[in-house]
Amino acid sequence: MMNKLFRNASITTPFDPGTPLAGKRQGEVHYFKHGALYCQDGVIQAFGEEDEVLKDLSPSDVDGEIDCEGLCLIPGFVDPHTHMCFPKRREEEFTLRMEGMDYLEILRRGGGILSSVRAVRASSEDELFSVTLEHALSAQRFGTTTLEIKSGYGLATEAELKILRVIDRIGRETSLDVVPTFLGAHAVPEEYQKAPEDYVELLIHNMIPAVSGQGIARFCDVFCEKDVFSVDQSRRILQAARKAGLGLKIHADEVYDLGGAGLAGELQATSAEHLLAASEKNLRAMARRGVIGVLLPGTAYSLRKAYAPAWKMVEFGVSVAIGTDCNPGSCYTESMPFVFGLAVLNMNLSVSEALVAATLNAAYAIGMAERVGSLDVGKSADFLLLDGESPAILAYHAGVSPVVKVFKGGELVFPL
Repeated sequence: MMNKLFRNASITTPFDPGTPLAGKRQGEVHYFKHGALYCQDGVIQAFGEEDEVLKDLSPSDVDGEIDCEGLCLIPGFVDPHTHMCFPKRREEEFTLRMEGMDYLEILRRGGGILSSVRAVRASSEDELFSVTLEHALSAQRFGTTTLEIKSGYGLATEAELKILRVIDRIGRETSLDVVPTFLGAHAVPEEYQKAPEDYVELLIHNMIPAVSGQGIARFCDVFCEKDVFSVDQSRRILQAARKAGLGLKIHADEVYDLGGAGLAGELQATSAEHLLAASEKNLRAMARRGVIGVLLPGTAYSLRKAYAPAWKMVEFGVSVAIGTDCNPGSCYTESMPFVFGLAVLNMNLSVSEALVAATLNAAYAIGMAERVGSLDVGKSADFLLLDGESPAILAYHAGVSPVVKVFKGGELVFPL
């Protein structure tokens, strides 16, 4: 590591006040037209207008100086919601869906989540790692420097533990910060279709203790949705997870207003995710209890559904984050620039609100804000250089990635 000075950059970043940004502060960012950033051993020591940064430095303080050539510099993206640990794509299923086949018919034909479960169970750990690594490095090329990866395509104790080992390995063998989440409550597996309550009991009494004992997962998530897990079942699963020392997340009200967002507020979960159908009452409950709303515009785009009401959530005081939902079924993308553009153009977030959603609030949604999510003294020097004058380029230049360079801990990780 060296002491590095990055100068001649147009810097835009949220500041971290110690809590996620919400309401009128959702879009609170700071701009330095002629900016610079100085880091020691990968940790930010100073940033701001270049003249202010340089006046406190002597030549001996700088081992390396990088001219950013006037490019826009923003914090590295934090993707707070992915399912990218899977061995096989479901491209044929996508075609059937575009031709009008509904999900239940696809499921009857052997598709859907359960087809991914069969593929994971049949795959070796190395095979699963190889494909997941491709997804993770692709995300990094699009500017993601920290991401969450969920399990949930195993739906059996040993298969879920295998997925979590792979996720952990991604974090150890790449420069990415990776947060593992246990999602054994992603669906009811085929062998429990006639006895779903037995699977809930397995989750509570076998899988969660095994996951906790493994020591990899930081969060437990549950798909609280009609015909998946009820509010009561979700509550019991998450209460067991909390007792086991795991943080709480909820896939809430993606299709129906089942009450998952309200449960997130009741349990004071870290985040509730999707929220396309959540009621105003439950969104306000989330705001009161500080639950972050993780929105996934790429999924609405892929499924051709109405988008989550992001602007209403901002109005209600919900801290909004955005993620890719990278998965083989409903949203196969690793691109945070893509979902950033959708958030601005189709969910009515301002550019600055989307930037906060993709960085600082996303970092809070996965318990990483102490290290990443904004350019603050003491945080990791994770940042991007964009081919544009401002973060607006992410939405303005549609269909491409304007990410020119990606730095993790002050080190160039893309391109190499």
